[in-house]
Amino acid sequence: MTTPPPGLRERKKQATREALRAAALRLAMEHGPDRVRVEDIAEAAGVSPRTYNNYFASREQAIVSAVTADREARIAAAVAARPEEVRLAEAVTEAVVEQYTDAGEGGHEALLFITTRPALRHAFLDSTAGIEPPLTAVIAERLGDTGAPTARVLAASVAAAVRIALEGWLRPAGKDAGAVGGLDAGGLIVPVGSLSDRLRAALAPLAPSFDAAERRVQP
Repeated sequence: MTTPPPGLRERKKQATREALRAAALRLAMEHGPDRVRVEDIAEAAGVSPRTYNNYFASREQAIVSAVTADREARIAAAVAARPEEVRLAEAVTEAVVEQYTDAGEGGHEALLFITTRPALRHAFLDSTAGIEPPLTAVIAERLGDTGAPTARVLAASVAAAVRIALEGWLRPAGKDAGAVGGLDAGGLIVPVGSLSDRLRAALAPLAPSFDAAERRVQP
């Protein structure tokens, strides 16, 4: 099924969202996230604070969104684009790994900025919850089973697995492999190992559930 192009209203909303993201990250990197107010971001983007609040719940969410922008929708789109003969577990894993390891132009500097500041780091980890709604929809369509909770359970499990992988990857210096509570503190955060490998390892236990779901709907 071909998705129709967005209308003028949706394009304007997307442009506003992008302007807010860009302004939030730029101001945070120039002045420090703690010195940036919602009013500053709104003014820089040319909108009112009230409009800002229609898009983001906090300044941290807006700043982080500049790095995670529309990642959830891109993951779902990548899964939907996979041929039907590709296992759903494989399609989901490859989509997640691709979108989380492609930082894009300037993305590595922005990611470093975010992951070295506790409040932004938490918002970055919390953003994984956004994977669930669009992925639920595409899994349900793939399974042809929109009424059952299966798709939502699978999508929520993917979101949880991604967060676990990121928590393990963003580990405070000197902490052992099992320590994630240290993410609450400040200090040096050292990405440990390959993010791609961590994502694959975290998602691997979900493969049997994906396979079982696919077998149930096969004719």
